Amino acid sequence: MEWFRANVFRPHPELLIFLTIAAGFLLGRLRYRSMALGAVTGCLVAGLVIGSQAKVEIDGPIKSVFFLMFLFALGYDVGPQFFRALRKDGLPQVVLATIVCVTGLAAAWAFAALAGYGPGLSAGLLGGGLTQSAVLGVASDAISRLPGLGPAQARDESHLVAVAYAVTYPLGTVLPALLLAGVLPRLVGKDLAAESAVLAADLEAAEEDPDAGEGYYKHVLRAYEVDVARFAGRTIGEFEADQKAAGRRLYITRLRRAGEILEHDPGTRIELGDTLAISAVRGDLVAYDARSHIGMETDDSELLGYRTESLHVVVTGRRGARGPRTAAGTPRTIRSLRHEEFMPGVFIEGHWRAGVDLRVRLDNTVERGDTLVLTGPRHRVDAAAAELGTPVPTSFATDMVWIALGLFLGGCLGIPALHAAGAPLSLSTSTGALLMGLVFGWVRSKYPTYGNLPSAAQWLMGTLGLCVFVTVVGLNAGPSFVPGLRQAGWPLLLWGAVVTTLPLLAGFLYGHFVQRLPLPILLGALAGAQTTTAALGALAERARSQIPALGTTVPYALGNVLLTMWGSVIVLLRR
Repeated sequence: MEWFRANVFRPHPELLIFLTIAAGFLLGRLRYRSMALGAVTGCLVAGLVIGSQAKVEIDGPIKSVFFLMFLFALGYDVGPQFFRALRKDGLPQVVLATIVCVTGLAAAWAFAALAGYGPGLSAGLLGGGLTQSAVLGVASDAISRLPGLGPAQARDESHLVAVAYAVTYPLGTVLPALLLAGVLPRLVGKDLAAESAVLAADLEAAEEDPDAGEGYYKHVLRAYEVDVARFAGRTIGEFEADQKAAGRRLYITRLRRAGEILEHDPGTRIELGDTLAISAVRGDLVAYDARSHIGMETDDSELLGYRTESLHVVVTGRRGARGPRTAAGTPRTIRSLRHEEFMPGVFIEGHWRAGVDLRVRLDNTVERGDTLVLTGPRHRVDAAAAELGTPVPTSFATDMVWIALGLFLGGCLGIPALHAAGAPLSLSTSTGALLMGLVFGWVRSKYPTYGNLPSAAQWLMGTLGLCVFVTVVGLNAGPSFVPGLRQAGWPLLLWGAVVTTLPLLAGFLYGHFVQRLPLPILLGALAGAQTTTAALGALAERARSQIPALGTTVPYALGNVLLTMWGSVIVLLRR
């Protein structure tokens, strides 16, 4: 170790970071049933262990850079759900999540004061007890700006954040899973699996199997050879007009005649012996009975093998939408839109609004900013997209102008500071990055023609950003971990367990007896509000269903924001 310390780790601390991240991710894979340490806690534990031996201080802006990346990615991800939660329909879950988060802050502050903890141990108790890793960075940033603390004292307090977090996090992960999946349902005499099955039947929820695919294809492409004499002599336009009048969606995309393929033309007259390529909604094709009306179905790979496209299009209010209403003043719907003259052969397979999948229903209204997923022959899809709005081609490239500008503006938002009793009251650059991520993520969901951040890039920013940060925290705190644990004392475990359980109990009592939420939804909402994914996994396992996850989204978004901000609040309360 001394040789590595002198020849590798001290001259090249970046190599120590990568080694620790590798060890942390391996440690995070260890699993018992539905519970695992996870990559973040694994990196922190690996950092504490390796740091206690390496004894290398890693300074510079690396922690801040990666932590701001994580916070912005977090806000970008939950932004649409967060702002949707502020609307009236999300108010009950907003109230429930707020009760859980405020109770958690109050419990951490009260027990930290009872035990005489300083800002470092108090923040670590909060972060570990409520399993919110972002508290590590926000609290450390707040500690560094506390008046009256010298650099050495601020560094020691920051190290204690990691110590308390590492001690309290394991119970903070295990106890919610035990309470939500086992104790609380028994407390009210209900069976979680049975309640989930009843709720699933009411919601007509399909069973989810990640290894299973959908065997039903709504939109199909078939080839038929014309051998019915009464069908010949009609034009393609006449055939499609008749189908439209009958309420069916059948289109002749092209045809083969005497070995030659002819592209779609409404004026082309159909002859006996032609082979027609027909795209249709499966149910309409079955109802039409093409065998008796047209002729035998055949397999013509060349005729059917034309280029198709599935394209996301943002409705901009041009001809296709004209705002939320038609020229007659009625709401424009999917039903009316699909009968536009530019839509033959083009099908709507997806409908998104502000990041929410609305599912394609004929009565769905179409509004400016909605995203429609069009599929069909490429030239027709492109033409329809030009009428509807702005195409958004699938891209794996991140819009770095948008992301970097958001990080810069978020940091600037957190710099200005007011002071009360000598304590700075600024948001801090970390909280500013989180809030700007929320705003930029919401704007992206409303106007998805720019600000592209693919899911893989978002995962890398979020996961690697936080893991690099906690790795550096662990490495720097490693040498002081054992002395810090002695200073805190083993009662820290007891206080951490209380901080974990009290918010869940308060939220459960309110949600069950006041809001009267269905049990699976309530338990999922509590897991989301306390941002504990292990508990959600335990709920799904005990319920034998994903129904509890339906209550998670809004509380999880709000919980991430509030618990992260509590990192600064607890430091100011315990300064």
